[in-house]
Amino acid sequence: MTTQGFLSGIRVIDCSLLGPAALAGHMVDFGAEVIKIESPAGDYGRQMTWPIVEGESLLHHHINRGKKSVVLDLKNDEGKRIFAELIKTADVVIEAMRPGFLNKIGFGFEKLKELNSRIVFCSISGYGATGPYRNLPSHGIAYDTWSGVLAPVTDELGFERIPNQANVGIVAGPAFGAMAILAALVRARTTGEAAAMEIAQSDAAAYFDWYRIETYMAYERPQSEVTGNPSDNFERREPGLAGMWPGVRYQFYKSKNGHVLFMASEQAFWKNFCNGIGRMDLFEKWPGATYGDHARGNLELQAELKTIFLTKTTEEWIDFGNEHNTTLAAVNTPKTVVNDPQFKDRFTWTTKEQTGSEMMLFPLHVDGEELPVPSRAPTCGQHTEEVLRDVLGMDASAIAKVRDSGAIG
Repeated sequence: MTTQGFLSGIRVIDCSLLGPAALAGHMVDFGAEVIKIESPAGDYGRQMTWPIVEGESLLHHHINRGKKSVVLDLKNDEGKRIFAELIKTADVVIEAMRPGFLNKIGFGFEKLKELNSRIVFCSISGYGATGPYRNLPSHGIAYDTWSGVLAPVTDELGFERIPNQANVGIVAGPAFGAMAILAALVRARTTGEAAAMEIAQSDAAAYFDWYRIETYMAYERPQSEVTGNPSDNFERREPGLAGMWPGVRYQFYKSKNGHVLFMASEQAFWKNFCNGIGRMDLFEKWPGATYGDHARGNLELQAELKTIFLTKTTEEWIDFGNEHNTTLAAVNTPKTVVNDPQFKDRFTWTTKEQTGSEMMLFPLHVDGEELPVPSRAPTCGQHTEEVLRDVLGMDASAIAKVRDSGAIG
C-alpha cells in the first residue's frame, strides 16, 4: 500500500503568515514538499490563539504540519538570490499574506515566470488584491461578519458577543485556493503554461454561503417569476435555514438523552417513519406533499412528534432510521462528535509524537492507498541548512558564506 500521496514530487514555496498558511498545508496533505519561507523573526502564528501545545499554538501545529522551514531575509541581496534559486526548482509559489508582498520585493509574477516558465502562483489574503478593503488589516472572523455568515448575539448584560460557531472564510479560502492550484498544475504539466491567481478569504466565505445570497437575489425578481416550493403553496420562505424555523417534519427534537434531527421532507420517508413507530394514523391525517413538505406551523403534529422522540435515545433513533429507511441524524457538538461511531469510522488521527498534538488527517479515502502522515510543524528555520544542501546543492563552505552574509539570520 502506497503512502506517497498524489502530489509526491511537487515542490511548493510557501511565503505565509498566520491562518492563510493553511493553503500550503493542503498541499502537504497530498504529499507535496512544502518549503515555508520565514523571516528571521519567524511566523508569529506560533504564539497566536489557543490552546498552546508545548509552547506553540495548535493553529501552527495544524496548518504548518509537514512543512520545512527555511529562514531567508528577503531584504538581503543574498537572501533574494537564494529565494530566486528555490523558485527555479519549484512548481508552486504561494503568497499567503497581504497581496503584493512578493511584487514589492521584486518577485512579481513576471519575475517568477522569468525564473520558472511554468510556475503556478497563488496569492491568498483577507480581502483580496482589489477593492476598497484590500489594505484593511483584519483577522479570520472579519470575513464571516463581512459576508453575512456570522452575526452578533447579545448577552444577558446587553453586551454584543461573538457566537460559538465554526469559522468559514479562513477554512474555505485555503480549500478553494488549493483546488485552483491543482487545476493550474494540471494545465502547467500539460501545456507548460504558467498561471497567476489570487483568492480572498472574504470571497470564499461569501461563496460558501451562495444559497442564501443567491436566494435573496432571486427574490428581487417579481413573484410571478420566482416563487416558493409547490408544497408551500408557492409561498416564499426565508432564505436558507431561516426558512426551516417553522418546520415540523424537518426539525430538531429532544431524545431521551440528547437531540435528533428529523428530516422527513419526502413523503416516502415520512410514511416509513410512521409505519416504523406504528402510527400510520399520523400519515393518514397529515400525508403531506411528495417532496419538500415540512408541515410548517403544524403545532398539533409537532406536539405529537415531541412526545414520540422522547421515547428513545439518540442512538436508538439512528438505529431506527437505518432499520426503517427514514431520515434521522445525530446531533453532536465539536466535543462529542469524536465519540460518534460514524466519526470514528471515517477519521484517522495523528499522535502527539507525530505532529505535536493529536490532529485529524485530511478526510479523503483512496482505494488501496493511504495519504501520507505529515511530520510535526517546524521550528523557525529548522530546515534551512538541509534545504540549501539538498535542494540547492550547497556544500558546508557555501552555506557558511550565506550565513555570514546575514541572509539566513
